Amino acid sequence: MALDMLDTVTLTTGKSERPPRRRRGMSGWHFVLAPIALLFVIPFAQMVMASLSPADELVKFPPPFVPSRFTLDGFIALFTTTDVLTWLLNSTIVSIIAIVAHVILCSLAGYGFARLQFRGRNVGFFMIVATIMIPTQLLMIPTYVMFSKLGVINTLAAAFVPWLASAFGIFLMRQFFLSIPKEIEEAAALDGANRLQTFLRVVLPLAKPAIATLAIFTLLSSWNDLIWPLIAINDDSIFTVQLGIANFQSTRRTQWELLMAANVIATAPLVLFFLFAQKQFVQTMTMSGLKG
Repeated sequence: MALDMLDTVTLTTGKSERPPRRRRGMSGWHFVLAPIALLFVIPFAQMVMASLSPADELVKFPPPFVPSRFTLDGFIALFTTTDVLTWLLNSTIVSIIAIVAHVILCSLAGYGFARLQFRGRNVGFFMIVATIMIPTQLLMIPTYVMFSKLGVINTLAAAFVPWLASAFGIFLMRQFFLSIPKEIEEAAALDGANRLQTFLRVVLPLAKPAIATLAIFTLLSSWNDLIWPLIAINDDSIFTVQLGIANFQSTRRTQWELLMAANVIATAPLVLFFLFAQKQFVQTMTMSGLKG
């Protein structure tokens, strides 16, 4: 009834009149979550302040939170004396390939486990999810041996091949697809759509929140990966940003001004991407039943 009235108003006036959104007031949870959020913001703010501090103040103990003077010497030295732009480009390539592969492969696998009926479906899904419990360190040696035989060690492919798909991504997409009513797919089948057309034209557009969430998790994991690239990559020209930042620390001297500036540059894309996709992230956590 309400939709009919809205359509009538739209046809007569040419404008869609929607009721104004009511602003939610403050609740008791705001007083609990605000201090917790502040605790997470303080380290990031201190990192930004340290990146703008003179080098001699960074070696003081304790280092001042607000520098006596602001300077861009750390950023200037970072871009003039290091290959940080190459590292950022390599990390961007690895993350883009990882996100695209995750979205395609995990969506297809998740939909198959959620909707298709085949022998061994539950056993296969259980075995995939069980791999999450295997420590990553336990797989490094066999992965290195396999990659060495394939000839991808010390190449950029060694950094993104392990991120082409993941058990968590398949689990996340399956949980979201299970929350979509089957009646929607049945209606598409009645209109003559086959299984692939239903997936691409009906189910996948509804899964945008889950895809955004999967992209966030994949970006965080692939962008911040350090241990595996540290083992598989030795060439400076194909360092990722995290691998390049690790070289600023040594047993004799740590270049704090470069380290802080590089951390700001490496963290900014993650923060911006999360702010862009946070609405879809919250929606996915609600619909799929996942909680942190």
